[in-house]
Amino acid sequence: MADYFVGDIQGCFSELQALLTQVCFNTANDKLYVAGDIVARGKQSLESLRFIKSLGNSAQTVLGNHDLHLLAIAEGLKRAKKSDHLDDILTAPDKIDLIEWLAQQPLLTKLPHEQVYLSHAGISPQWSINDAINNAKFAEEKLQSKHRAVWLTKMYGEKPNNWLAVNNDEEKFRFIINAFARMRFCFHDKSLEFTTKSAPNAQSKNLLTPWYELVQLPKECYWLFGHWASLMGQCSNPNIYALDTGCVWGKHLTLLRWQDKKIFTEKAHLNH
Repeated sequence: MADYFVGDIQGCFSELQALLTQVCFNTANDKLYVAGDIVARGKQSLESLRFIKSLGNSAQTVLGNHDLHLLAIAEGLKRAKKSDHLDDILTAPDKIDLIEWLAQQPLLTKLPHEQVYLSHAGISPQWSINDAINNAKFAEEKLQSKHRAVWLTKMYGEKPNNWLAVNNDEEKFRFIINAFARMRFCFHDKSLEFTTKSAPNAQSKNLLTPWYELVQLPKECYWLFGHWASLMGQCSNPNIYALDTGCVWGKHLTLLRWQDKKIFTEKAHLNH
């Protein structure tokens, strides 16, 4: 019995299948935790979404920014980009079931008997673990409600980018979504910065700090995240694991077996 964490799939279905074959993934005993962004930019987004859904209790995904954007597109609030390869999902006969299933997925999850947490982008350095849990529930309830479309219109935007500047439920929802699904760097006051996607370097650190260098996790607590492909799995905080290794950009897909921390990779196939 093993728990596996996989980075951003983004429609790289064949690579995911190859990885699961590598580890002899057994749906009867093993569980797969997905770091979000099941879809977008890869050409097998529909297959990826259907597969994770089909695993039932053997898999758990969190919502990434591309997953959330798909929900907004499905509601008619945004238009899909051709480069995101979402048309197969939007025209699929099981579209409604897939979208409804996706909307029910959390922003934050954890291993049942360990202080091991997973979210797409990370945890705001302005939050405690309990803050993160409660804030995730707040936003999830909005996304899972009959007013989902209304709330999806509220998630776009970069202000407020400081938790201390949140004044109402709309701003609270937007900050929560941005922290869990979009964050990479923070300014030195721990407010969120959304422009820089590169890996940390000496120049960027003059003004910006990776969120994971500002977070203080309790002892024996671990956090896993995806989203930041340019890190290529490198993270300076020993209690935090970066999982996105840019498969959709021609790099590789990464799978981490939690029990022994062994890493498995699959190079991007040529269909991207």
